[in-house]
Amino acid sequence: MRARFAASVLTAALVVTGTAGCAFITPQVTGEIKQVTDGVNTTIGDVDVRNATLISDSGELASLLVSFVNNTDQPQSVTVQYENGSTGERVSQEVELEGDADNVGTITSFGGSDSEQILLENVTEPGSLFPVYFQYGDTEGEQLMVPVLNTSLPEYDGLAPTATPTPTPTVALPTPTVVPTPEPTSGTEGTQQSPEGE
Repeated sequence: MRARFAASVLTAALVVTGTAGCAFITPQVTGEIKQVTDGVNTTIGDVDVRNATLISDSGELASLLVSFVNNTDQPQSVTVQYENGSTGERVSQEVELEGDADNVGTITSFGGSDSEQILLENVTEPGSLFPVYFQYGDTEGEQLMVPVLNTSLPEYDGLAPTATPTPTPTVALPTPTVVPTPEPTSGTEGTQQSPEGE
């Protein structure tokens, strides 16, 4: 009976030790921070780029939906650079970030319904990724593969830019002007005498 009891205790100890060891070698999922946004994030020096997303219905014109967190007490100028998909030309745009000595961590957002837009031309069709380069000051920048989304999701409704219509040339017709006709003169009042007649 003692042998059975000892075998049971030994078996229970092995089971407990074996199952406890699984947790020791398995990485903790709660220790990894996951992005829960549609966009992409990065940190460049003291500036955080948060939820960078391109909103476009056609890919011809896209609005960059992004928030920048300025972790300095001074305003910063961030360069947003991309390659125009039809011309191959590198296009750079400067955006200004607010800075406040009393409130480090100022957030400046672009692309929302009540904020300024950063427009990119000829990106790619919705559902794709598009490379956008972010950089400020002397800090080395970083290229992000930014998702291009359309306005089918309710949170992006109304955020896609619309192309400015090409103006139709109009031909202006000349307006007729009335030129007064001179009144005829009587006698010799309006004529000159020739030098021979003197």
